[in-house]
Amino acid sequence: MDFKNKIILITGASSGIGKETAIEFAKNGSNLVLVARRKEKLEELQKKLEKFNVKIMVCPCDVSVKSQVAKMSSEVLKKFGSIDILVNNAGFAIYGSVSDLTIEEIESQMAINYLGMVYCIKNFLPSMIQKKSGHIVNVASVAASFGLPGIASYCASKFAMLGFSEGLKHELNGTGVGITVVSPIMVRTAFFEHPSFEKFPKYSPTSLNAKTVAKVILQAANSPRLEIVVPSVVRGAIWIKNTFPYLINPIIRNTFKKKLDSKSK
Repeated sequence: MDFKNKIILITGASSGIGKETAIEFAKNGSNLVLVARRKEKLEELQKKLEKFNVKIMVCPCDVSVKSQVAKMSSEVLKKFGSIDILVNNAGFAIYGSVSDLTIEEIESQMAINYLGMVYCIKNFLPSMIQKKSGHIVNVASVAASFGLPGIASYCASKFAMLGFSEGLKHELNGTGVGITVVSPIMVRTAFFEHPSFEKFPKYSPTSLNAKTVAKVILQAANSPRLEIVVPSVVRGAIWIKNTFPYLINPIIRNTFKKKLDSKSK
């Protein structure tokens, strides 16, 4: 797909992966719908993108609130008629054991990371199907394939995103609409600025920068694949974990459980 003059909607666009994705699409001449909760951050990004001479629509919206998503989508469709690419990127995590987290903290992660994606897809998919074109890119995580101590509820939301996307991909066969999940390893963004990660090692030597993931999101918007793991070598680790869980799971448990136990001390 040539991205020039295409309408791209990005959730979680105010920072990190979402912000870098907006920049990359703007470089390709795409018109952008920027969605996030913080209007001032979106407007800062809007000013930064003015040099690319593309149309930009700023939409403050909490994607976990379905009434806000319905209002936002109505405004976008009224202006553009449809969108060409939907990037569901909004997401966050709260670090802590299931026994320590409140039900509300667990629910909030599922609401933004998973249900926010569902709300956006439900509101924009009908117009995509009607025009028989478009692509959905869901930004998940390698945590969609590994259940990790300390972020069990985050993993659950990304497992759900991947499973939903796989089922939907089958349903969309022959419609002209595609869907691809991008699953990166640790990314250097504000993701780890949540207070719960205070004692968590922020970044590993192998962590990615947001721009790297953004470029893969553009590739995903043209891809027939269900999932793109970033970097691709990690696909091997997922295969090993699924094939030899009795070998890998104890390693995962011991490595991440130590970090979780140290947090509570």
